[in-house]
Amino acid sequence: MVNESADDRPNDSTEAAISPPRGGESEAGLERAFAELLAKVLTRAEPVPVDGHFFADLGADSLVMAHFCARVRKRADLPSVSMKDIYAHPTVRGLATALADAVPADAGAPADRASSVSTEAPLPGSTVRYVLCGIAQLLFFFGYSYLIAFTFTGGYGWVADGTGPGDIYVRAVLFGGAEFFGLCAFPIVVKWVLVGRWTPREFPVWGVGYLRFWIVKVLVQANPVVVFVGSPIYLFYLRALGAKVGKHVTVLSRHVPVCTDLLSVGAGSVLRKDSFFLCYRAYAGRIQTGRVTLGRNVFVGERTVLDINSSIGDGGQLGHTSTLQSGDAVPAGQRWHGSPGQPTELDYLRVAPARCGTARRAAFGLADLARTLLVVLPLSVLVFAVLWSRVPVLAGTGFLAEQPLTSAAFYVNALLLSAVLFVGFVVVGLVVLVSLPRVMHRVIEPGAVYPLYGFRYTVHRSVARMTNLKFFIWLFGDSSYIVHYLRSLGYDLSLVEQTGSNFGSGLQHESPFLSFVGSGTMVADGLSIMNAEFSGTSFSVVPTTIGKHNFLGNHIAYPPGGRTGDNCLLATKVMVPLDGEIREGVGLLGSPPFEIPRTVERDSRFDHLRSGDELRNRLAAKNRYNLRTMGLALLARWVHFFGLVLLGLATVNGEGWFGSLLDAGFLVGAVVLTALYYGVMERFLMRFRALEPQVCSIYDPYFWHHERLWKVPDTHLNAFNGTPFKAVLWRLLGVRIGRRVFDDGCYFTERTLTAVGDDCTLNASSRIQCHSQEDGTFKSDRSTLGAGCTLGVGALVHYGVTMGDGAVLAADSFLMKGEDVPPRALWLGNPAADAGSHRRQPPATDTGAESTPLADRQTPPRRSAHQGTTVARRTSG
Repeated sequence: MVNESADDRPNDSTEAAISPPRGGESEAGLERAFAELLAKVLTRAEPVPVDGHFFADLGADSLVMAHFCARVRKRADLPSVSMKDIYAHPTVRGLATALADAVPADAGAPADRASSVSTEAPLPGSTVRYVLCGIAQLLFFFGYSYLIAFTFTGGYGWVADGTGPGDIYVRAVLFGGAEFFGLCAFPIVVKWVLVGRWTPREFPVWGVGYLRFWIVKVLVQANPVVVFVGSPIYLFYLRALGAKVGKHVTVLSRHVPVCTDLLSVGAGSVLRKDSFFLCYRAYAGRIQTGRVTLGRNVFVGERTVLDINSSIGDGGQLGHTSTLQSGDAVPAGQRWHGSPGQPTELDYLRVAPARCGTARRAAFGLADLARTLLVVLPLSVLVFAVLWSRVPVLAGTGFLAEQPLTSAAFYVNALLLSAVLFVGFVVVGLVVLVSLPRVMHRVIEPGAVYPLYGFRYTVHRSVARMTNLKFFIWLFGDSSYIVHYLRSLGYDLSLVEQTGSNFGSGLQHESPFLSFVGSGTMVADGLSIMNAEFSGTSFSVVPTTIGKHNFLGNHIAYPPGGRTGDNCLLATKVMVPLDGEIREGVGLLGSPPFEIPRTVERDSRFDHLRSGDELRNRLAAKNRYNLRTMGLALLARWVHFFGLVLLGLATVNGEGWFGSLLDAGFLVGAVVLTALYYGVMERFLMRFRALEPQVCSIYDPYFWHHERLWKVPDTHLNAFNGTPFKAVLWRLLGVRIGRRVFDDGCYFTERTLTAVGDDCTLNASSRIQCHSQEDGTFKSDRSTLGAGCTLGVGALVHYGVTMGDGAVLAADSFLMKGEDVPPRALWLGNPAADAGSHRRQPPATDTGAESTPLADRQTPPRRSAHQGTTVARRTSG
């Protein structure tokens, strides 16, 4: 195992001695300056050859070259270099030739380079306002919990007083329906009372305006009607909140918009799953609201982000894994993709229309609602009644809920009850998942076009929901046992070459029976296999095939017809190409994608451990370790469930207002218990120490221990989004986090390797990931955000990164490993670069490395929403 840190970088003290390029010899001067800087980064005494390939000849990797780019940016006399430039021109001479015209005219003494597009200064923080807002949020949560408990306690008592099975069922239907409609209507009423109509505005976080915003956001996104996403019923909910939604719109994304009055969606449009159109963003200590406008018959692909003040004209399309930054507008009839978005000739609407009128949609919605009101809710009420008031005491008299808290029988029987329920869920759940979907999916023929909102659409949704149950993917992921689980679901995994880490624990699909993954392929977390195509009236399930010996990084949406074959590296957040020749033996990075080396020396240093007897011995040891990890994970989940059972039984027998108070205490106590329990457990597994940067094999015991930390549940942290309590929990988990940090849903994978400065603003679904796995090599390093930084919606920060004070990473951007963002800079894109670099035209690609985006595109200038600066996008060479 090798310790390696981004902090161990060559000293900058002698860089001022490097001669700056002079007029008339800019290309030769650039060659000399680049060669000397690269030699220092590579710690070589002699100059690097100007024709030597960065990766193949000089042994560099992306982390080394990111450090080189950072050093170049510190030189005011040199043009800025991005990682995209490095891959496009992989020699010193090629890079100098390509950037010769960009040498600053006023080259002078070395100095820190200021970003060509600077950001607004973060609003000054107020600790008093921060604390008062947290207190108000806590009071609201307890009050809302009491309201729910009060209505539930009274209704449950009324149901329990029924005289027979028929009477009890009728009462359960009436109570369940009343509770459901009440919970659905309450957020709508609160929104109109507290806010009225949303308008474009901005206001500071932690103030009174923010408190109103937060209350509405929590209620709107926690509304039970969200279970109807993909059904016409969900559209009525959006309209009731003020959204302008046309006829025959299909919304498949579960990310609920908050400022709904600013959302406009034209008739016949389709918004696919995991797309963001929130109509607000957090930026530099303030909340900004803005319009998202979609015309008629618009298509929005999977894993897209529509920032505020963005729009798509009638018939426009935004492809998968793409972004519209604030101010972007797709003209009517045009197709865009990429991050940031840019025109393409690809047609992402790949299924023929079908007859699907208003009557069909209405019938489907009513059937969906009837099933919920007449089956799901009454059964839920009856099961709760049996579990909490009719469970007999073993070796005793009476019911469990009637036992005193001081009796041993209470705890023994609660222990048995929790064990039976937990084991029953695991065993019965597995049996159902590997059997029922296999029968159901047979009614759907691959490739056939079916209308939405019919019997087959219902079957497709049911199969997808069941087989994507996160519990079992979490349990088996990151181990050899995930292969057997996926095969039992219906995956075709060919002749598996077992690695012990074939799939991560964040996998999803639309049909497991049409998912084909080649032998020897390894997949990190966050893969979404897209097995279905949708239009505004129809859908079709289609096979999706991933080739052999690939490595797929984090958070990739792989569509059917993806043009990648065998032995490819698909980097984190890459857009999988749908046009051109099938790529084999290369790497792909970015959105739109461009080619990079399949592997470098740094990622192949442990290849000797991946074959022969060494592999068999280490894989067997890893399997044993992973099996113990799975056992510990199940034990931890059961102990937590036992604690909730005890808490529930202890509060179930109160009467009147006091009983409602106890029930509200159960809801609050369950949230607090969960957060503290799993927080302490994670620190205990780490022996209350911090992680250290590492480079090691996946067959090193350190990596197995690191995987064990990923088994500690943390989805409960989302309950604290947008509150001061989220930062408290991050500190409990070991994050070095500053004061008054606003966290609206960020996620840190390695807590003790992450540092976040004062007054930072972290948006929904942003992520700081301090590790990477490529083939059989695992790497981790520290990442640091300075004071006042902003991460946009869906932005991802990789390991070894430093962001200077006040820097901004725009929505859905990917900041690659080792990058050093200057203070007050605005970076955007996938991969991210200085927003100012999007203004210049990249030169032609050198021979020996292909990085031209895989679709020609041309984009008009746009207005930056972060500052009053015109930013013309970078176009393909």
